[in-house]
Amino acid sequence: MRVILDAGAFVAVEKRDRRVGAMLRILQQRRVPLRTSAAVVAHVWRDGRKQVDLARLIDGVAVVPLGPGDDRRTGELLGRTRSSDVVDAHLALCVEADDLVLTSDEDDLDRLLSARGIQATLVAC
Repeated sequence: MRVILDAGAFVAVEKRDRRVGAMLRILQQRRVPLRTSAAVVAHVWRDGRKQVDLARLIDGVAVVPLGPGDDRRTGELLGRTRSSDVVDAHLALCVEADDLVLTSDEDDLDRLLSARGIQATLVAC
């Protein structure tokens, strides 16, 4: 199992949400792989001098870049779901079957993952 972090998980860390912080510490102690999309990082990153907690978290997370063909695959997924959030769509491309996704956007991610035929567990943060 892997854990995929949506922007909501990073925002929760910045807001010092104890539940999300504890969950992430346990996952890291158990060496559960953490992943996110480069689009998510771009969405939440503003100033590393002020985002120390966020920087620490990002350092422990595999960041999946937009790779060759991801631009079209992301756009096609948005078209199939009649959505417009590029960040959520690229994150949905990073999710594999049986992953756990920490998100504040359960409805949109559920729709995107369903369109891909991916079964994952969505956890609200």
